[in-house]
Amino acid sequence: MRGLRRIRRLARLVTFGLVVAAVATELTKPAAERTWQGRVLGYVPYDFRPPTWKRIRDAYWNPESDRLFSDRVFGVGWAVNLYRAKTLMEEAYRRLMGSPEPVSIRMTVRTEGRAKKPDVVITRE
Repeated sequence: MRGLRRIRRLARLVTFGLVVAAVATELTKPAAERTWQGRVLGYVPYDFRPPTWKRIRDAYWNPESDRLFSDRVFGVGWAVNLYRAKTLMEEAYRRLMGSPEPVSIRMTVRTEGRAKKPDVVITRE
């Protein structure tokens, strides 16, 4: 329990340090050259511009990108491209299960005739 608190405290400290470094990087530039986006230490992305729907969509659901992690829409760090995560999980599922494509299972209940007994219909989509 104590070790987990230390890790959280360290993560908060590192995040705070990266935010301060990003803001300091922008404030050292002349006012006309400030873009409020870039990279801290040449590696960690930051973006303090107001988010737009296009940037949100491109960061969190981008079928055209092969990257799992994209630049964050606002703040310091990375965002997870959920579309890419979904495709990676589907590929892993197919490899583990040996199924060439996902199988959809629907349950239907017939009320005509005999007693109510569910029918299972398996379809490939």
